[in-house]
Amino acid sequence: MKHIEGNFKGVRDVNIYYQSWLPEEDAKAVLLVVHGLGEHCGRYMNVVDHFVPLGYAIYGLDHIGHGKSAGAREIVETFEDFTETLGIFHKKVVEWQPQKPIFLLGHSMGGTIATYYLLDHQSEFKGAVISAPLVKIGESVSQATISMAKILSKIAPKMGVQALDFNAISRDPKVVEAYVNDPLVFHGKTPARLGAELLSALQRITAEAGKVVLPFILVQGAEDILVDPDGAQMFYDMASSEDKTLKIYDGLYHEVFNEPEHEIVLKDVETWLEAHL
Repeated sequence: MKHIEGNFKGVRDVNIYYQSWLPEEDAKAVLLVVHGLGEHCGRYMNVVDHFVPLGYAIYGLDHIGHGKSAGAREIVETFEDFTETLGIFHKKVVEWQPQKPIFLLGHSMGGTIATYYLLDHQSEFKGAVISAPLVKIGESVSQATISMAKILSKIAPKMGVQALDFNAISRDPKVVEAYVNDPLVFHGKTPARLGAELLSALQRITAEAGKVVLPFILVQGAEDILVDPDGAQMFYDMASSEDKTLKIYDGLYHEVFNEPEHEIVLKDVETWLEAHL
């Protein structure tokens, strides 16, 4: 396995960090990994260790304000800070791996970013792997809350509004411990601006999910309390894709690729990917 690290300029010339893991031989396909809120692309080693030996090249970036990328932690001007930077990186991956089928893999907020990006770029991918996507506004979030989030976004954009329950990411205590002790993970509260931009993105995804026609597999833990598992079913139902698969895993928490049963999940994804090459 060959490991490459580098940097490129994202939106507003912000320095963005990326990694790639490549098979020794010519890659047969590419997985473009889009990580979740507060974390970084280096947390996907179970995916890397499973798929690189199978001949897949894996590329991941740290979002603006995340991991080793520049920018104040979790601070964005608009949600498009994520998708436009992903677009710049996507073009680079196409140059590095010309003529190779590319699958977009997004987890959690990365699933939000991936689905939002697909609304405008799905024809450029062979398919998508979507894990525990944040795509549904919870029923407890009222219109008044949404309005207040927009106000706070303008008057106090950096104010922290909600922290992530790290114990809910996985049932594996070693995964939780590594997450808590990872200096590249942001452990603070999500800023108001990012919260408001996420809500805005979810509104567009909900309104336009029917535009999605490319093949995809969606994997979701049934006991996930960090995102609403019903969102996975909602997106699956609303997407117009004729070729779509939904896998809901009983007992699993949010990070299905880091659960004790992750090999089962990865094997399901492998089977789906192989059938779409």
